[in-house]
Amino acid sequence: MLSLLTAAMLTIPDPAGDARGDGGYVLPTRPAISQDTLDLRSFSAQPQGQGMRLTVAFGQLGNPWNAPGGYSAGVTDIFVRTGFGGQSVLGDTGLRVRGASGWQYHVRVTGFGTTLKTVTEDGRDVRALPAPTMRVSGASLVIDAAIPPGTYAYWVTNSVYSPLSADGVLRPTTGGGASALQAGRADAPVPVDVLAPAGDLGAYTDFTVAPQGETRNTATLILAGLGLLGLLITLGATIAVWRRGR
Repeated sequence: MLSLLTAAMLTIPDPAGDARGDGGYVLPTRPAISQDTLDLRSFSAQPQGQGMRLTVAFGQLGNPWNAPGGYSAGVTDIFVRTGFGGQSVLGDTGLRVRGASGWQYHVRVTGFGTTLKTVTEDGRDVRALPAPTMRVSGASLVIDAAIPPGTYAYWVTNSVYSPLSADGVLRPTTGGGASALQAGRADAPVPVDVLAPAGDLGAYTDFTVAPQGETRNTATLILAGLGLLGLLITLGATIAVWRRGR
């Protein structure tokens, strides 16, 4: 029963045409990066072997920097909530989680490499895990990460890639030229698109993003299943004793 509960694919759509931050971000024109190549269209998650397969779909796939991975328009961040606690700051995106529980895993994907980090049990520190694998499939990125299989909640963001920054992320600025990502405010969040329902502009108003999906505590399910199994065994034994005594 547990395998059936965790095997279903979670798919979350994202509105088209909203890869401009609060609507006023101006994308770089050198190199030219189209809005579609940064525009999140859907996110899917499914257990795959001993890990999770995460699929991020875009309006189209762009590779302006000729990355060997076939994707270099954006930097895709996936934060995963597997249970309670975790960290509330969504990495270096300038955003925070909306609600009480934070993330336990963070996947970052660029055409030049991928990383996976996890939060320590006390929630204070982050440590690196083996890097996920990434491949291009049509207009999607398919990522296999060493995250324990389960039903989780997610925060997904997409930012502009730049090989000229230390971490590969092009941050918004209120000035700059053709190579800059321009925004109307100095504290503008880094991502140009976030996974969120149509009309949810919280990322660009109060800098918070709501989790998408749901968290199911696998340990709790196992304990509940064992408890139910024990109850059934006890009931069966009681009925058997009662029948022999008749």
